[in-house]
Amino acid sequence: MVQKKDPLMVDGQRPRPMFVDYKNVELLKKLTSRQGKILSRRKSGCSAVSQHAIANAIKRARFMALLPYVTD
Repeated sequence: MVQKKDPLMVDGQRPRPMFVDYKNVELLKKLTSRQGKILSRRKSGCSAVSQHAIANAIKRARFMALLPYVTD
């Protein structure tokens, strides 16, 4: 089984502190489904810490109207 690479890793290192910019809409769109749901860790390949940061960033982007809550 091929292990997916964490999309937030930079040169094999986890950024410290773990922060995902909510204004980076291109990255956040890759981590949401076509319906607008946040992808699971299994599908995105993120670690638990990364997934938590991504979820918070997506929720902030939705609140700021950069991402839709649901898509049609």
